[in-house]
Amino acid sequence: MKNIRLLLAAAAAVAVSMPSCKMKSTAAAVEGGAASKVYVAPGKYDEFYNFVSGGFNGQVSVYGLPSGRLLKIIPVFSVFPENGYGYSEETKAMLNTTQGQVPWDDQHHLELSQTNGEQDGRWLFANANNTPRVARIDLKTFKTAEILQLPNSAGNHSSPFITENTEYVVAGTRFSVPLGAEDVPISSFKKNFKSTASFIKVDSSTGHMSLAFQIVLPGMNLDLSHAGKGPSHDWFFFSSYNTEQAYTLLEVNASQKDKDYIVAVNWKKAEEYAKAGKGKKVPAEYAHNTFDEQKQLATSVMEKETLLLDPKDCPDMVYMIPCPKSPHGCDIDPTGEYIVGSGKLAALIPVFSFSKIMDAMQKKDFEGDFQGIPILKYQDVLHGEVQKPGLGPLHTEFDGRGNAYTSMFLSSEVVKWSLKDLKVLDRVPTYYSVGHLMIPGGDTKKPNGKYLVAYNKITKDRYLPTGPELAQSAQLYDISGDKMQLILDYPTVGEPHYGQACPAELIRDKQVKFYDITKNGNQYVTMGEKNVKVVRNGNRVDVYMTAIRSHLVPDNIEGVYVGDNVYFHVTNLEQDWDIPHGFAIKNNPNAELLIMPGETVTLKYTPLKQGIQPFYCTDFCSALHQEMSGYLRVSPKGSNVPLRYGTGETAPAPTAADTVAAK
Repeated sequence: MKNIRLLLAAAAAVAVSMPSCKMKSTAAAVEGGAASKVYVAPGKYDEFYNFVSGGFNGQVSVYGLPSGRLLKIIPVFSVFPENGYGYSEETKAMLNTTQGQVPWDDQHHLELSQTNGEQDGRWLFANANNTPRVARIDLKTFKTAEILQLPNSAGNHSSPFITENTEYVVAGTRFSVPLGAEDVPISSFKKNFKSTASFIKVDSSTGHMSLAFQIVLPGMNLDLSHAGKGPSHDWFFFSSYNTEQAYTLLEVNASQKDKDYIVAVNWKKAEEYAKAGKGKKVPAEYAHNTFDEQKQLATSVMEKETLLLDPKDCPDMVYMIPCPKSPHGCDIDPTGEYIVGSGKLAALIPVFSFSKIMDAMQKKDFEGDFQGIPILKYQDVLHGEVQKPGLGPLHTEFDGRGNAYTSMFLSSEVVKWSLKDLKVLDRVPTYYSVGHLMIPGGDTKKPNGKYLVAYNKITKDRYLPTGPELAQSAQLYDISGDKMQLILDYPTVGEPHYGQACPAELIRDKQVKFYDITKNGNQYVTMGEKNVKVVRNGNRVDVYMTAIRSHLVPDNIEGVYVGDNVYFHVTNLEQDWDIPHGFAIKNNPNAELLIMPGETVTLKYTPLKQGIQPFYCTDFCSALHQEMSGYLRVSPKGSNVPLRYGTGETAPAPTAADTVAAK
């Protein structure tokens, strides 16, 4: 602990020497006129979509900027009772893994697809940190379209970052582990534990993902990453920590070295080596889940192998760049020339020059190697250092005007500095302990330098208290002028780690407003009320049901017994925008459904007791929404109650079997 205490003492000394960034009161942070900058009049649209990671809730939340209004929560890695994601028969397979269906994950980072280094509004990629996975969200429907599990990985934190034409989604290992399923002592970390960088190929027209290859790296923690741009297009850069290769009490043991590394990977060369057969195919089981929009059905396939590339067999593919100290962020400026490494335990920000990196590689004048990977000399590749920027630098984004903005976790502020001369230009407080920050397009070739959002971990005194845990926070700053101005606070869902934002026009007019029911390929679709039916096959009962304002067909079903597996296949017959229907049945231990116009969704229900079970629409759809309901009669197992169903008809007189069942 001694080293940590010395470091914190040094940090405190730096804090004393810096200009104070705190104001007399939190209210004084917002200047007059701020409200007019964030006001979006009723009936008007926001300028930007802001996609924010949900952290421990496993979802993605969508906000409008500058209003901060919550627009939607997109279920990705966690079951979602609001619409039945992960519960419905059509979506259960999306959460399949080699460990079975995992109903939760820790969603940290997001990345919007790009073409030529600019956002194109097609897809949003999201990572699962706990059970390593990468998801692709279709931005025409705001639905999760695909989830790919990653083998040979643990803690998929450094993910999902993309190359500038979305050729690859790249994911790094947070926790080094033995490859495969070897049973080895934890104390053999240096010998047996490895980290990997996974390169996921993305089909340019469909977005379909496939694991192309994995690069095997020494046992260490890969933290964050970004791809090069322009001149550095062929390269990918990862921050790393715990190059000490500690495996216990990392707080102390992984903070010993003055410098860790930024890992520079030439992905173009890796691609060539893979094609040339330099890699090694090894057994690796991992799930690949896709949702077919036409069939309206998710399927899960277990892949069986992966291709490993070892830097020892692939010269000039991987290099190490020394970076102080325990770097977290690794960010590339819009020109592709500058690589910013934010050492969270350093009292400066190192900025590296890509052209100097290339010169140093050509000269091959290295300071040594890290398990066979060449280490470049720090001073040879350094553009310069931002001195005394603040305490705990984490993440940097860019405004496209030659300026960079870095979040300072310990001193709770955002610092603006110049890429040209590395001078601090401005600083503003955040409330409090800022983590990630986001500028729309701030990691692309063409940032939109109008707004910056800070995602804060602590919000004491900012919102109404809500028990031991307070709301997570985002704060919006106007950065269009020389000085940053705080203009809005708004709470967020879950724990916001990272966000991405793009101009609304990239996505707004491409939205699917309803599904064409004539193209509904679901095997259980019911094309109109005349085609409804209830079919028994052993103890399986299939209910082919329709929903339309304001009734369900059928709304009376009899002849179902305790222990039957009843599948309600509900087709929403509406062909209008924003008219979903819901479906729920009393005592169902599963969830409800939310069925979009033209869509068919299935809910499985297994009654455990006899009785009359009401079912109803859960989504308000008309003035007669309350009347949109029905009854399922569940009889004792072994009864002779005949299967019958209907809507708007008087039930026939009770049969002898009914009389027996009643007794």
